[in-house]
Amino acid sequence: MPIGPGKYDDLCTYVSEQVGTRERGGGVLLIVLNGDRGNGFSCTADYETILQLPDILEAAARQLRQEMSSKGTS
Repeated sequence: MPIGPGKYDDLCTYVSEQVGTRERGGGVLLIVLNGDRGNGFSCTADYETILQLPDILEAAARQLRQEMSSKGTS
């Protein structure tokens, strides 16, 4: 995961502030496809959450594959 400024950091920070992860811990991972600044992603999270990101993303990918497979779109 790149460290430093990203295309969508401003939006990721905004969402994080709105949902309270900046105060309570946790984080926001924003993935943008075909946005006005192109494709990109941004993450704002505490250290513990960043360490969990690979497992979280793998679980999300598994769930998406299962859902697409059950609907016959794989």
